[in-house]
Amino acid sequence: MATEIIKQVIAEWLHDKVFPPLIKRDMPNPELEAASEIIALAGPRRAGKTWYMYQLIQDLLGKGNWRREDILFVDFEDYRLQDFTATDTEALFTAFQQVAGRAPTFVFFDEIQQLPGWSRVLRTLHNQNRYKIVVTGSNAGLLEKDIATELRGRCRNILMMPFSFREFLRFHGIPSDELTLLTPARGSMLNAFEHYLHEGGFPEVVKKETISEKRELIQNYYRTIFYRDILERYNIKAKAVLEAVMRYGLNTFSDLFSISMLEKELKRHKLPGSKQTISNYLGYLQEVFFLAAHDKFSYSPRQRMMNPKKIYLVDTGFSLLSAEFSENRGKLLENAVAVELFRQRMECYYYKGRRECDFIIKEGIRPKVAIQVCWELTPKNESREAKGLQEAMNALRIEEGIILTNDEAKELIVDGGRIRVMPVWRWLMSSETRFG
Repeated sequence: MATEIIKQVIAEWLHDKVFPPLIKRDMPNPELEAASEIIALAGPRRAGKTWYMYQLIQDLLGKGNWRREDILFVDFEDYRLQDFTATDTEALFTAFQQVAGRAPTFVFFDEIQQLPGWSRVLRTLHNQNRYKIVVTGSNAGLLEKDIATELRGRCRNILMMPFSFREFLRFHGIPSDELTLLTPARGSMLNAFEHYLHEGGFPEVVKKETISEKRELIQNYYRTIFYRDILERYNIKAKAVLEAVMRYGLNTFSDLFSISMLEKELKRHKLPGSKQTISNYLGYLQEVFFLAAHDKFSYSPRQRMMNPKKIYLVDTGFSLLSAEFSENRGKLLENAVAVELFRQRMECYYYKGRRECDFIIKEGIRPKVAIQVCWELTPKNESREAKGLQEAMNALRIEEGIILTNDEAKELIVDGGRIRVMPVWRWLMSSETRFG
């Protein structure tokens, strides 16, 4: 690759880059100056990974010990670097030293999966023990499975998601403390939750003023995932089948994903999707952070594999693209809970016996918490929701059970104990979203 192009990219970073206004994210502090591992930020596109890198860089510069010339930042989605390969890495560091006058101490590589042979590059740089390295990627497989095998013991993986509800409130300048719930500002918080539930937490989407602008931006994200992250990356030929699987996931969130039913639907439209193809595409949609999928709880791996998965959108904003004509607020509420559990990297399942329970949270070798989600408890559904939760708790010997609703708080007395009922927005704001 031409050295002059590399120098141009470096010079722009060192001299022209202006950081945008940043919202403080609730993320772990990797303490870069003392870090011995590669810090890998994985998460959906447009979730804020690049901006979090800027936040880390600003923190370094703010300490007064470091200058821009100590930091190499490369965005591998820069069209000028499309021909950059692993063999150009040495030229990159040589060019940086020529332009900056010194070798970098900190290396930030954005969207590293765009670099062919990226794991070999990172392993080589880490072995040199000269740099503090931070990378981002928009593929769960690349930054978890591959790193687990290629960079064992050399990498700390951090999940970066769109705004949490706390961060959403911070962006809008709305306090999220308990005192706020006792003042007229509670109304602003509840209104914000309604927007968060329907429009999601992608930072750039949150900034848009109108629903049409938000939908258009989310549609762009959808197309990028479809074409760039899946179609091109996995070299998929059956474009129409991928579109059908993606649309099916979009329209059946917070529900079971029936591979058999979708296969029949594809055949009805004379599309060639087999069960294995559909299963593969469902896996791809999870790897690129479009969907999250939960297995039915079982101690048997075979039983988990044999049963349908329950799927969720990784951001509720994608629901703006759903073809459903009637709004199902309960599904949105359940999806919002699933997103938060995914953010916390909880090991989650659903329960199905005689009755159903939405979430079983497992820690270690045993399930720990059971959660049921419904929009509101009424005389008609209260018994059903409570009994589904209670059956799961009894069957799996779980002591803690919670029913999350839109705006109810109370306790239910059931055989064998009590069940807490609380609003999802309070659960999202409180430390009780953390288990263990």
